[in-house]
Amino acid sequence: MLDIKFIRENKDIVQAGAEKKRVKIDIEKLIILDDERLRLLKEIEALRAEVNKVSNNIVRDQNPALKIQLIEEMRVVKEEIKSKEENLKKVIEEWQKMMLKIPNIPSVDTPEGNDETANKVLRSSGDKPQFSFTPKEHYEIGKALGIIDTDTAGEISGARYSYLKGDLVIMQFALIQMCLEILTNKETLEKIAKDANISVNPSVFLPVIPPVFIRPLVQVKMARYMTPEDHYMFPNDDLMLIGSAEHTLGSMHMNKIFEEKDLPIRYAGYSTAFRREAGAAGKDTNGILRQHQFDKLEMEVFSLPENSMQEQNFLVAIQEYVLQLLKLPYQIVAVSTGDMGFPDNRQIDVETWMPGQNKYRETHSSDSTGGFQSRRLNTRVRRADGKIEPVHMNDATVVAIGRMLIAIIENYQQADGSIKIPEVLKKYMGGKEFIK
Repeated sequence: MLDIKFIRENKDIVQAGAEKKRVKIDIEKLIILDDERLRLLKEIEALRAEVNKVSNNIVRDQNPALKIQLIEEMRVVKEEIKSKEENLKKVIEEWQKMMLKIPNIPSVDTPEGNDETANKVLRSSGDKPQFSFTPKEHYEIGKALGIIDTDTAGEISGARYSYLKGDLVIMQFALIQMCLEILTNKETLEKIAKDANISVNPSVFLPVIPPVFIRPLVQVKMARYMTPEDHYMFPNDDLMLIGSAEHTLGSMHMNKIFEEKDLPIRYAGYSTAFRREAGAAGKDTNGILRQHQFDKLEMEVFSLPENSMQEQNFLVAIQEYVLQLLKLPYQIVAVSTGDMGFPDNRQIDVETWMPGQNKYRETHSSDSTGGFQSRRLNTRVRRADGKIEPVHMNDATVVAIGRMLIAIIENYQQADGSIKIPEVLKKYMGGKEFIK
């Protein structure tokens, strides 16, 4: 949520930012509504002050007739207060609904455009593998090796579900173990920051396994996947399944105040995620690229506002470090205004090369939301001088398991149909060289 004072003082910027994100808002109507809200608050406050003043006079006054008269006058005033409070409640409800519909403003370095075609490649890294044969897609290889089974899952659970089996399961947890070792090692994080020329406090990430259910009201505060079309809803329980660990990580400190000296606070959350993928009908239906259920390791950071940009750059550097260890080719992409998330002011994606598909595919995302989510969540920081303000929040993928497994399968496939295990993962997989 944007600050209403900022909206009033920067109407054109807010209106333009919403248009860039293809969101329709009526700033003038909001301002009129806010004027009404402020007027009613002022009038109610004045009437309450009058009641308090007269109440003190009633206590002190010795004239019974005058006391009765004052009591009757205050009864009328209290009725007026009640009426105004009812009107104020309605105004605030409408005001809040409008405020929640205003998206975050894209950063000045965000490319402008209506969709992903306007995304801008910032840099590329790694050499694409060369094959002496025509590379296959992951689902062909996985099915032949018996490590991916979508046919049985289709019969049991429906489309866009899968069974992962055998060494692919071991590889999944090898990836998690490798990444957690990176995120909990201060020396490694210091090296990543230094090599990327990033100035941050390289404090470690606290591993978390968060709940996979979240209350819809909290999800609205997070401003992610807010419609039933996106999520699996359980209205009888007032719950919904999360679409990323970020949703229950970012809301952990709702209605809390950090102390300045304690920031940044970093979490690494591992969970299963669930998405309807309602907007992707008929898209990427083969294999495990776009599933209703998938596992992720996600980073969430709470920082001081002045460090927010460096924190996002640090998260991207960690993503690159993981891919470099795995020796996977990738490119860094600045996401355009029309393709970025509702609460984001800056979004950077990482796309990894998939030789079976002969294209780069998104495997990681890094979202800077500034104070947008924290203002909705009422998550704040108390400065050393006592001033309290919204904390800044960043979230980013460490590894989206399905897509990272796809990248490894396709980049490390062999002519005989086997998969060579990346060198960095061998120690977590018993020294095994290949999945055969």
